[in-house]
Amino acid sequence: MGSMCLLHASLTEYVLLFGSAVDTVGHSGRYWVEISDTVISGTFRQWKEGTTRSEVYYPGDFIVHEAGEATAVQWSAGTWMVEYGRGFIPSTLGFALANTIFSTQDYLTLFYTVRVYLKALLLEASTYLTESGIF
Repeated sequence: MGSMCLLHASLTEYVLLFGSAVDTVGHSGRYWVEISDTVISGTFRQWKEGTTRSEVYYPGDFIVHEAGEATAVQWSAGTWMVEYGRGFIPSTLGFALANTIFSTQDYLTLFYTVRVYLKALLLEASTYLTESGIF
């Protein structure tokens, strides 16, 4: 379980803060997006498919998840990171929201997550239309 604060989002990129106050383990997902993380605090462990050893990252370390790559991931309690994703961002939503829909059934969090992303898309579209002279 983790927490995120979306700082910027569009159809092709996003920036967010992600972290957890408790030890958390999971699957990275496999996306059509290149994702890079910078660890701010705590430790992040990643085990890439096809390898036999995991790697541990510490504050200041930079991690790149290539598009199409899947890994096992683990955050120690108190780990926070800045994440930047670039690619077709809507392709990440299925995996990102599946646990909320099918496991926890926390529809309030689902609503908040979709709302913040749609708001960011509307702000991006408004800026584009204004700069293009349409509005």
